[in-house]
Amino acid sequence: MSKIEISAQDREFMRQAIRLSAESVANGGGPFGAVVVKDGKVIAGRSNSVTLDNDCTAHAEVNAIREACRVLGTFDLSGCDIYTSCEPCPMCLGAIYWAHISRIFYAADRSDAAAVNFDDDFIYQELDKPLSQRSTPLIPILRDEALKTFQAWEAKSDKTAY
Repeated sequence: MSKIEISAQDREFMRQAIRLSAESVANGGGPFGAVVVKDGKVIAGRSNSVTLDNDCTAHAEVNAIREACRVLGTFDLSGCDIYTSCEPCPMCLGAIYWAHISRIFYAADRSDAAAVNFDDDFIYQELDKPLSQRSTPLIPILRDEALKTFQAWEAKSDKTAY
């Protein structure tokens, strides 16, 4: 991969994400912020609201992606960039990939988060383990019944692919 030049505009977008993280801490939320940008314009900016919303999925990146999808009226954020105050956790990284976001800019990294008791690295380590060795068991059940739904999806002529 070629070296990506960081512009003054990139730095300003990241500062917006960092400001959102600081505001979140001041308001009782977690220390994370994210902005989604398209064509040089901020489309969405949100902070972590896990404890405020009692929603373990309400990370800054997920909140910003949800807002950007609403604003743009699409689930496909191709052509957008995300600026996040910390390296995305595996859940957020998955959401970023599902949204087809083009580039991810981050400030602090997962070791910085772990140093203040946000141990996202634990999940990264779990994902590297075989299913049988993970700390939370994954137990297959009723696969044949579930496959019928996939077959119905595959046969559907008017589906919206994603």
